[in-house]
Amino acid sequence: MTAMSVSRTPEIAEWLATSTLFGRLAAVDRTRIAGLAELRSVRRGGTVFLEGDVSTHLFVVVSGRVKVVKTTPAGKELILELFGPGDPLGAVAAYEGKPFPATAVATESAILMVLPRDAFLGLLESQPAIVRGLLAGLTLRLVQLTNRLADLAGGPVEARLARLLLKISEELGEAVPGGRLIPLRLTRQELADFVGTTAETTIRILGRWARRGLVRTERGGFLIADGDALERIAREA
Repeated sequence: MTAMSVSRTPEIAEWLATSTLFGRLAAVDRTRIAGLAELRSVRRGGTVFLEGDVSTHLFVVVSGRVKVVKTTPAGKELILELFGPGDPLGAVAAYEGKPFPATAVATESAILMVLPRDAFLGLLESQPAIVRGLLAGLTLRLVQLTNRLADLAGGPVEARLARLLLKISEELGEAVPGGRLIPLRLTRQELADFVGTTAETTIRILGRWARRGLVRTERGGFLIADGDALERIAREA
């Protein structure tokens, strides 16, 4: 990653207000945290941290998107989550001082806010109100991850893929003529890694959906043309 040398504390404080982890803090506390931070850029495909790395920093996505991936004992890569602006990366590992349990990779060019762990923990010790605010944000992130793992565990692959596209559409989708556009470029392999299947299976499912007029691949994303049909598939046990 490449560091940006210009101090941008006021802007960073504003970005923190959009973060699940920091958004419930008082404005003065967000400013304190912003004063410890720096911004770093990472190119598409660049690694933010590797599974097993020592967690010396906490990261928050300012712009772009980052996927967090885990390698299974069988050697298969599984995407655990996709993080966007305002989302924290490695928060629990950094707080506990443990190695990162997964790898984070930028799916597009991204800017990250980086907090040194020791300085951040020192601030927490001196400002108990920040700790209380962070607990609420961490709890929400844990609930979201638990729901994500539950989605991966149940139902046939086609249902899991439908749930994934509907979830991303809810978070990022834009209403356009003919349906709802997900303005996110994901390869067939990345989609497969999200739902624990192979790229070949994903290609077959998307091809079948395209022929039925449900989902279409567009330049720069996916168009959900029949959300109701996709919802029915998502509910399959």
